[in-house]
Amino acid sequence: MLTDLLLLDIETVPQYKSFDLLNTEWQGLWCDKISKTMPENYDASEMYHKKAGILAEFGKIICISTAVFVENEESNLQLRVKSFYGDNEQNILNVFFEICQKVHHQNRQFQFAGHNIKEFDIPYICRRALINQIKLPEYLQLHDKKPWETKMFDTLNWWKFGDNKNFISLNLLANVLNVPTSKTDIDGSMVQHVYYEENNITRIVEYCQRDVVTTANIILRYHNKPLLSNNNIVIVS
Repeated sequence: MLTDLLLLDIETVPQYKSFDLLNTEWQGLWCDKISKTMPENYDASEMYHKKAGILAEFGKIICISTAVFVENEESNLQLRVKSFYGDNEQNILNVFFEICQKVHHQNRQFQFAGHNIKEFDIPYICRRALINQIKLPEYLQLHDKKPWETKMFDTLNWWKFGDNKNFISLNLLANVLNVPTSKTDIDGSMVQHVYYEENNITRIVEYCQRDVVTTANIILRYHNKPLLSNNNIVIVS
């Protein structure tokens, strides 16, 4: 059921603007973390700029956008989108978990949905919650779960059709399925610059919300249903 889904997407950045702002211990920890996957004579500062945001030990969440499908009075499908964002990651996570608890209370069958959430968004959220000393709800205590015990609607996994070597970006998948793309203003590679250099969190939130809408339309395409019109997308403040 589409109404069982809680769609989400996160935006992340390095915890610090540059490698030089890390103390000596953390600079060493960074080098240890990436040394096994980097070529010889790599530049630790450059790699921090490129990769720290996607590693939960060195990055942080600055936005979580969520969405749910609902039916209006005319039985038309709507998407209600709500975002949590800012510089205080702990607050973002706490408010996100409050929403999850409300959804879980209303529907014990709910599932998280998104693109590549099994390997990125959900593990990142769980790791950052532990780092921020926030207790994980039972349905996110995934460390000892078997793969078939974790119910998530991941559009990337759907597209794999059992081919675990296959990876497809949200942007490419949207274009392949003739779904309006979210990459109309910025893309993921620009989030760090927009956050630290432009100080424009609003631009990032709007981009994150577009990703959620794109994912929702891909899910509808998987179900052979009409795509959402702009009138059926509601941004909740």
